[in-house]
Amino acid sequence: MLEVLRSKERGRTKIDWLDSYHSFSFGEYYDPKNMGFGPLRVINDDLIQAGAGFPTHPHRDMEIVTIVTQGAVAHRDSSGGEGIIRVGEVQKMSAGKGIFHSEFNASDKEILKLYQIWIMPNQNGLKPGYEDIRYDVAEKKNKLLLAASNNHDDGVIFLNQDAKIYLADLEAGTSVSYQTDKSRGVYVHVTEGSVEIEGTKLSSGDAIKLTEVESVEIKASEDSGILLFDVVMNF
Repeated sequence: MLEVLRSKERGRTKIDWLDSYHSFSFGEYYDPKNMGFGPLRVINDDLIQAGAGFPTHPHRDMEIVTIVTQGAVAHRDSSGGEGIIRVGEVQKMSAGKGIFHSEFNASDKEILKLYQIWIMPNQNGLKPGYEDIRYDVAEKKNKLLLAASNNHDDGVIFLNQDAKIYLADLEAGTSVSYQTDKSRGVYVHVTEGSVEIEGTKLSSGDAIKLTEVESVEIKASEDSGILLFDVVMNF
């Protein structure tokens, strides 16, 4: 089974310093039929003006992953987590039983673009925490690079949930295949370019939900970028 979400169907928050597109219900954008996909609850595609950002605010019981696609974000939280996250890095904050944090564009000249992803944890009340990792951008060229999982042995961002996040940059005409289990769900979001999945053409900002499948083939119609999520559906 598959369901397509077009970029133009996403919610949007636009204010003087922020332009954010919401793949699932978020803030003032509410669609009871689009509340998430398994434990995947939020995918926000954010553009943040120079010197601006989110002042200190609270979260709880959520795995919050940040992937920067342009510029750098300055993060600080009450667990002691702090850092400047740039392209080629993935950051995760486990909000757990409660955490305060702030995120700002680290530059007073350049625009910041990032994806913020929320995944519901497998249990509430966990100890808050922070981590970030750097990866070689070349490792996601024409292949899927594992960026986060629930297995410490993978050496990537650890998620307190049965979920995986992959990144890929595909050159025009190339394809990648992903093997999974019919009991799981696969969600693919196109960050740039255009791809074809299961005979469906997807452009930048589009996404596709796939369930009851064992494999997914993604072919790039032009130079493209994707995020792929493999999640448990009966959490």
